[in-house]
Parts: sequence; C-alpha cells; structure tokens
Amino acid sequence: MNNPYWSPFVNDIVPYTPGEQPKVTNLIKLNTNENAYGVSPKVLQALKDAVDDHLKLYPDPTSQQLCAELAKLHSVDINNIFVGNGSDEVLGFAFFALLKHDKPILFPDITYSFYPVYCNLFGIHYKTIPLTDNFEINLQEYEKEDCAGIVITNPNAPTGLLLNPQLIKKYLIEHPQQVVIVDEAYIDFGGESVVSLINQFPNLLVVRTFSKFYGLAGLRVGYAVGNSELIEGIGRVKDSFNSYPLDRLAQIAATTAVQDIQWSIDNANRIIENRDYLTKALQKLGFRVLDSKSNFLFISHSNIAGDKLAAKLREKNILIRYFNTPRIKDWLRVTVGNEEECKMLIREMHTICDNEL
Repeated sequence: MNNPYWSPFVNDIVPYTPGEQPKVTNLIKLNTNENAYGVSPKVLQALKDAVDDHLKLYPDPTSQQLCAELAKLHSVDINNIFVGNGSDEVLGFAFFALLKHDKPILFPDITYSFYPVYCNLFGIHYKTIPLTDNFEINLQEYEKEDCAGIVITNPNAPTGLLLNPQLIKKYLIEHPQQVVIVDEAYIDFGGESVVSLINQFPNLLVVRTFSKFYGLAGLRVGYAVGNSELIEGIGRVKDSFNSYPLDRLAQIAATTAVQDIQWSIDNANRIIENRDYLTKALQKLGFRVLDSKSNFLFISHSNIAGDKLAAKLREKNILIRYFNTPRIKDWLRVTVGNEEECKMLIREMHTICDNEL
C-alpha cells in the first residue's frame, strides 16, 4: 500500500517482524526467547515502591544511577556506558551514529533480521557474508571485503553458535579502522563477553540487553559499552531524537536487577541445565541440534518439514519460531523454557515424530 501522505522513502521500507505475542494465556510460549524464570523479587518490590507521585517528573535523561551500576559491573568508566529503550533502540542509534559511511558494512546472511532493516531505514550500504555450511561465522571471509565496519551477534541468532572471543580480538587487531559492533544479547548463557576489550580497542562497541538474562523484556532496557568517543557519538543521535528514552520505572528496575545479579545468574544456570536436557532429548528423537550457548535451540529434522512441525506444535498450544527464509526454512528456533515446559515440549515432539515417521 502506498499512501500519498507518506514520505517517499516509506514506500520502500520492509519493517522488522517481531515474534508473535499472542493474546491468549493457555500457550507454552517458546517463540521469543523470553526468560523462563522471570524477574527478581527485589526488582518487583522496587517497582512497587517507585509507583508514586514522582512519576509526574521526567526521568533522568542520562540514567546516571543505572550507568554507574553497569560501569561497576563491567569494570569500566561511566563514560563508557550508554543506555536506551531496549537493545533494538541502542543498536539503531549505533548504526546511525557509527556505520553510515561511503563503504558498506558487513554482517552474516543468517543473523538478527533487524540489521538490514536499520540499514534500509538509515540509508546504510551493507553486504551479507554467508555463514559456513555448519552455520558458523568465518571472520576470514570478512577480511576479503573493504568495509566501514562489521556487526556480529555472539552467540549468533537464530543459530545460538558462539564465536571464540579470541577470533574477535584478532579481527580488532588487524582492522583498527573499522567499527566492530558485537551484539551480546545472549552472552550470559554460556559465552565469554568481549567487554573487557573496549579499553584496548577504541573501535569496539558491545551491545547488551536486559530482556534475556535479567528477564525484563517487558520494560525495554538495553545498553552499550565502548570507547567514550563512540558513546558520545551515539548520545548525539539519541539527543537529536529523544532525550528521555528510558523511563523512571525502567531505570529503577534495571538498576535493581544489576544489584541483585545473583538471581539472574542462578536462573541462567537453570536455563543451561534445561538446554542440555532438551538437546539430548531432541537428539534421541532424530533432530539435529546446534551447539547453542544461548537460551534457545536451533533444530531441524530430516524427515519433517519445519513449517509442518511448527504447525503441529501450534495445534498443541506450543509456540516456537519458524523462519520461512532461504537456507533455514526447515529449521526451528525453540526457546528453552522451564522444567515443565521442556518436558511438555518433548512429550509433544515424541508424539509428532511417532505419527510422522
């Protein structure tokens, strides 16, 4: 549909399609990688205490208390932290502030599908680099291209595969003129962060989210860690768009979540245990399961089409994520749920395999 009142460029935009958020409550929701164990009780109490007359006031535009907690957590200076309304917004600001150059940027052909959306919206030239046949990121392929920067999700989505941080460090050493953005949305479920490298490499920006590890997807909090000059550039874009991206309640909740980080660590360990259980159980049913280091699995069955399997599970009130795109049309992304959800998923998978094979 083209509307005469639209700005012309809007006709060419292909928006990002988020995972389904159903209105019914009797579903096992394993399609959007939300945290299976939810929010710290201390966070909930802090939110209750904060619902008062102070809501008539604007929030701190720089989220200083939250930035201070994050700086302490990552052993960096407060000027190395930028926070925003979810990591999607932080990434959007970073793309516009750091990656809009004459040369293209590079990212994998199979990765977070918001990246090409940002590029199309902001007029950023880009090129995708194919994952290997085993769905791995091969940074040697990136070295063959003349580019302004690269963006990688680590662990990658939707594969869940982790790239060795030493390979990222090697790339940074060899490409000091390129901006390197590492999206670590899922790093706390078994990966090693590269945040410790930001003081060594002024071209590195690491983006994190409170949606997965901290279980705060409903409050939309994300942040970036990087050289202070990169952070300043992102802040310039933010302050030219919205000086108050993070509301008062979100700042309080995120600050409390960092202060009570052990809650999230314990839950991440439970999710890792459930991931191991699901991996073994699905493999016994004949599924190929990639070695995920995230809170989801990427799976396929050689004898059952991906769309058919997703539809069969939907009939049993289990939602998973199906991507009808080249190379992965027979693959499914499955969020690691709690213990009972994982057991129910395996029971239904067993029934489907028995009936289809």
